[in-house]
Amino acid sequence: MSTDPAPVLLDVSRNGVAVVTLNRPEKRNAFDELLIAGLADTFETLKGADHVRIVFLRGAGQSFCAGADLEWMRRAAELTELGNETDALLLARMLHSLHDLPQLTVALVHGAAMGGGAGLVAACDVAVAIKTTKFAFSEVKLGLIPATISPYVVEAIGPRWSKALFATAETFDAAFAEKIGLVQYAVEDAAGLDAMMAHLTNLSLAAAPGAVNDAKALVRYVAGHKIDDSLAKETARRIAARRSSAEGKEGLAAFLEKRKPEWNS
Repeated sequence: MSTDPAPVLLDVSRNGVAVVTLNRPEKRNAFDELLIAGLADTFETLKGADHVRIVFLRGAGQSFCAGADLEWMRRAAELTELGNETDALLLARMLHSLHDLPQLTVALVHGAAMGGGAGLVAACDVAVAIKTTKFAFSEVKLGLIPATISPYVVEAIGPRWSKALFATAETFDAAFAEKIGLVQYAVEDAAGLDAMMAHLTNLSLAAAPGAVNDAKALVRYVAGHKIDDSLAKETARRIAARRSSAEGKEGLAAFLEKRKPEWNS
């Protein structure tokens, strides 16, 4: 039986705040097969956790995530092309699971977020980073491309900045990441991360959980469609469904009765 610590830790508070911690501090939380599998299992657990309202993702030790573990990359180099595709698909599906969680997801970033680590940041709904954090999509320096993380990075920062940063592998800090939209909040230090964690937790607990999931789905749908009458009809259908839902009725009743709704009581 292995005595190695779990590569991923999950802590869920009584009020529904989940903290997922990448737990390979000696490797700066770099990806290997076990870390990817641990994250995939954790996100699958959270997907069905109706009592969880917000999910924070952070790294133990000196960095959020340094990208790919060198030993993992060495093993991948010995695989066939089909073997590499199978291996990469596990990472791609893990990122997709994170991206599609029903709860608000927040990356709390410090130290470094390189390659796949920056992909984790992009796959979250919100990212908060200490200003000194270093980011890079460094794959081209190794003759590779940031393929599996690309859908989430392009969604977060757009195709032009993605192309520039993917092709140059330029290193940048959290202030620049905030400028291009990879992170929404750049803070001074660990205390700033904690303050934003508390702030976002309070906001999430005040929001109806089903509405949060539907709001996330709304953005994904609208972003991929032309603004026309068909889209107008679809958005009207979605708000009608929300107004008719139990949450919608409770939210309106609570507002009119000047009380907190049941999900924030």
